[in-house]
Amino acid sequence: MQIEVDIEDPRWETLDLAARSEVAARAVLADLGVAPEGVTLSVLGCDDARIAELNEEFRGKPTPTNVLSWPAEERGAEAPGGVPECPVADVFGEIELGDIAIAYETCAREAQEAGKSVHDHVTHLMVHGVLHLLGYDHIRDADAQLMESCEVRILAALGISNPYEL
Repeated sequence: MQIEVDIEDPRWETLDLAARSEVAARAVLADLGVAPEGVTLSVLGCDDARIAELNEEFRGKPTPTNVLSWPAEERGAEAPGGVPECPVADVFGEIELGDIAIAYETCAREAQEAGKSVHDHVTHLMVHGVLHLLGYDHIRDADAQLMESCEVRILAALGISNPYEL
């Protein structure tokens, strides 16, 4: 697996975003039965100002958010609650997943407000982002239930508590 990590905000260095991204991506791929060999993705560790620009440019929402993702290709299931098809390597043996951007201030604030470890929260958001790259979504209720159950299962395998329990 190859993950290109671009750190725009140096506060991400203290959380070792590169290692956290790899742990999250490997856990997602293992859960879905996708071999990590040949898989590529990129991660941008930025601040709220930068992610607000990206959110406005790509979603028309001029506000910060925790994580954004841009899948390399559409992999989502058509039927609500359907499992997206696993990616298949191209003729070169590669699977390009896409790009993820994650905002430091929003992640740190959300973790603090929820009384969670920022490390665990960032890992959760990276799992969430990688699932988006693999076609999972939460727009329709049935899709959201599927994605949430995947997140909970993957995080449990990493020793992280269910982030949706209050």
